[in-house]
Amino acid sequence: MESNTRTSTGRFNKLRNLILGLQHVLAMYSGGILVPLLIGAALHFNAQQMAYLISADIFMTAIGTLFQVKGTRYTGIAMPVVIGSAVQTVSPLINIGSTLGIGAMYGATIAAGIFVFLIGGLFSRLRQFFPPVVTGSLITVIGFTLIPVGFQNWGGGDTAAKSFGSLTNLSIGLVTMLIILLFTIFAKGFIKSIAILLGIILGTVFAGLLGEVSLQPVAEASWFHMPTPFFLATPTFHWSAMITMMIVALTSMMESTGVYFALADLTGRKLTNEDMAKGYRAEGLAVILSGLFNTFPYSTFSQNVGVVRLSGVKTRQPIYYAVLILLLIGLLPKFGALATIIPSSVLGGAMIILFGTIGVQGVTILKQVDFNAERNLMIAGISIGAAIGVTVYPQIFQHLPELVKLVIENSVVITSVLAVLLNILLPGREKEVN
Repeated sequence: MESNTRTSTGRFNKLRNLILGLQHVLAMYSGGILVPLLIGAALHFNAQQMAYLISADIFMTAIGTLFQVKGTRYTGIAMPVVIGSAVQTVSPLINIGSTLGIGAMYGATIAAGIFVFLIGGLFSRLRQFFPPVVTGSLITVIGFTLIPVGFQNWGGGDTAAKSFGSLTNLSIGLVTMLIILLFTIFAKGFIKSIAILLGIILGTVFAGLLGEVSLQPVAEASWFHMPTPFFLATPTFHWSAMITMMIVALTSMMESTGVYFALADLTGRKLTNEDMAKGYRAEGLAVILSGLFNTFPYSTFSQNVGVVRLSGVKTRQPIYYAVLILLLIGLLPKFGALATIIPSSVLGGAMIILFGTIGVQGVTILKQVDFNAERNLMIAGISIGAAIGVTVYPQIFQHLPELVKLVIENSVVITSVLAVLLNILLPGREKEVN
């Protein structure tokens, strides 16, 4: 009898962890596929390429998450974390891909992954250089400077098309935003945590009722495909592209640092420098693989911190089930192709809310900063102001060498460099105790 009770309890725990794992997948899925969709659309990938890109991206997300959650002597933060495509890589990768070719994107990604792996130990000892005035400015820029991308997609994606800004596109994007807004305000718990995903799904259904959705990409996609190295392009290596992505990788490491500490607070764990270094190294390995398998750089997702908080389950078991679910999804291109039927106007509506929320998150961090101190005012003002200027008028640097342009025409990179340098150089810096 006691044996049967233990067996029943064990099965219940496995089922619970499976459901919680699915919840983690749903919470990160919309953000996870957003980066491949944005970059693939901007570089005019065809339906077959997009289906592979999304499937491979989800598969490699599972592998990277496994690196993080399964701690080893040298890698893995060993907490309930999930990784996904880093949104701050969108602009620089589009820039690299459109100017130097798709292969250059993946070469730069591999180089950035090696860079992250090698400097993980050093970076874990430099946290005092990233106080709230730096991280807050960076996250603010990541969100707000991507808002124009959301508006472009809301209008239909192609600004040269006659249908750009049509009432159909505007209504689809507006309905998507309203759905997300309603779920965010009135829903609770798990449903609230996947408001973005529900908005995209229901927005696509609404677009389908208006005749704006085609299922042809799903019909043409294969049933099974194993992710293959160099499927889309063979990596090529250009110093300008590699330097750009290394700098962007530093911003991902800053973002991941905040997620690590948030989870440590939830789980009651005191992180050491070595713990942090192992987390960075795991991300570095994931980024290297993303370049080899032609997906995009990963970082630790903040969305899943909310899942841990809401569920109250702080163990790693649900994440292992999430990894299994992601692996299965990644092996089925037809499932990946479903994401390609989402109209640009639906994505645009979701992006405006998603990126706006990220920007406000940065502002929230900046609320901790004493702006009566002139140095903090200058750090935030100059780094954020430069990012907005570069976003609106990138052509101001058109006469500079290509190497310099690729680095400083990206708002995330320019904010990171300026904020960190100003924080180091301006007098009156107080060292952070971590």
